[in-house]
Amino acid sequence: MEDEDHSSPKPPEHSGSMATTTTTTSIHVTALDGVVNVNSLFTVAVFVGLSLTGPPSPGQGGGCSAGADVARNLLAFEVVSFSFFLFSSLVAQGLKLALNLINANDPHDAFRARIDARLLRLGMLASAGGSVLGCVFLLLSMVDVIQIRLGLLSCGAPPAVRSAAALIALVSVALAVYVSTVFYAFTH
Repeated sequence: MEDEDHSSPKPPEHSGSMATTTTTTSIHVTALDGVVNVNSLFTVAVFVGLSLTGPPSPGQGGGCSAGADVARNLLAFEVVSFSFFLFSSLVAQGLKLALNLINANDPHDAFRARIDARLLRLGMLASAGGSVLGCVFLLLSMVDVIQIRLGLLSCGAPPAVRSAAALIALVSVALAVYVSTVFYAFTH
């Protein structure tokens, strides 16, 4: 390779199945910061949702009112969503801490670290997966909020159906963009 830096005192090590590489890690730290920040916002949303969760309102007529089972599902989805966001944030924070500690060992090149690239990719994939699953369960909990406030979707109440359709469509598009970006990052 012509553009290889020959002044580096330590070449990348390759020992058995543990391949360590020197790679630009400031990008990874920035990406992990973004994951933690977004997960923090979603965690706040979950807490707000939990604080607003109350018994279903009897405003709808007949069998179109949400029952206690929808409220229980709402609470369960919010707790599972919170768990996935917390998992994702902790994995991202752990990776970020490891990268910062490794980078601190070489004051001459603060943007490169000798790190197991597979472990870094696995951790970032786990963090992204936790965020995606947290979003899915948050979406399910929001559908339950819609059913509690506007009526059951199975009854076809127009405000409930329109609200749920818009929510599902927008979140699905956003998750598709996020997943495709993560996939692109892992294949290129």
